[in-house]
Amino acid sequence: MIETPPLVDQYCHGLLRTELGLGTFEAQLFAPAGPPAPGTTFFDTQTGFAVRRWCPPLLGLEPHCAPARYLARRRELGAAESGRRLLRGSGIAAYLVDTGEAGDLAGPVELALAGGAEAFEVVRLELLAERVADTSATVPAFLAGLAEAVHHAAAGAVAFTCGADAGYPAALAWCPEPPGPGEVRGAAGRWLAGRAAGGGARDPVLLRHLLWSAVATGLPLQLHTGGAAPRRQPEEADPALLADFVRATEGRGSPLVLLGGYPYHRRTAQLAAAFPHVHADLGAALGQSGARAPAVLAELLELAPFGKLLFSSGGRRLPELHAVGALVFREALSRVLGGWVGEGAWSWRDAERVAAMVAAGNARRVYRLDERP
Repeated sequence: MIETPPLVDQYCHGLLRTELGLGTFEAQLFAPAGPPAPGTTFFDTQTGFAVRRWCPPLLGLEPHCAPARYLARRRELGAAESGRRLLRGSGIAAYLVDTGEAGDLAGPVELALAGGAEAFEVVRLELLAERVADTSATVPAFLAGLAEAVHHAAAGAVAFTCGADAGYPAALAWCPEPPGPGEVRGAAGRWLAGRAAGGGARDPVLLRHLLWSAVATGLPLQLHTGGAAPRRQPEEADPALLADFVRATEGRGSPLVLLGGYPYHRRTAQLAAAFPHVHADLGAALGQSGARAPAVLAELLELAPFGKLLFSSGGRRLPELHAVGALVFREALSRVLGGWVGEGAWSWRDAERVAAMVAAGNARRVYRLDERP
């Protein structure tokens, strides 16, 4: 068994606070674009099978128990206690939490308390812009307030990101360079003039401005490359759309972390190998592949330097997804590296050193977690 240190979950979301019925729970497992096929459930997925394999023992049940029995036990314990057991059984010591997810979700502080871990905030850029717009009457006020908000957020957050559905990959493929001041003023004016209360920041010029503003802070920037938004077209999720932006940001001092590359994980790993400031997330690639996770992890280890790969659970809303992401990762890592040790290709010392890098060390370095007060 390859030993790993306590994990750093470098990308996840908060947890739903409410009790869930069978149908509501299933819908959270798969982020579906529609209902399951007749006569099936969303437990009939790799993610669903992984939940049934890893989560029941954390709640005092046998592995692979029926979904109805599992959810009955979950209700018996209550949402808070179930979440506490699942998170503490995951082996995660630190969470980096995207706080832009909609809904009544427990944030970083609650996640840290439930999991007995540290938690840090990842700030969603387009939501930052929307909050500033809510209190800005003019374009100059909005742009000044946005610059101040980004600067203030950088003082407390560990990274910036944009939502998977914000549409920025296409905007960056069209023009990866930072927009000029006139372009930004024009885009801000158009957006503010046509914006309904609470309207999303989807203007391509404004999105580019937000991303380059984040780069200027020097904090890591997390970029979605697929796997998180089921209604996106396949071409919108291809990491190749970000390649020109990756080139343009080289040497700017801001690390880029490419999220959710599955099934484009090979291209994501290639970008991490090609550029010194680019890193690849493992969360979606392993969490969605379930029992096939060792094969996917082996592919990533073939392509990217080991210091460029970062564990995440990718968990959102359900503590089961945080736990499964961590436990599937540990199992896959042990099988792959242990297999290479058994074949004589690697030494135990090297295997455990690489496991420690991918599990926690790389994230602690990229996000400077050990430098924080």
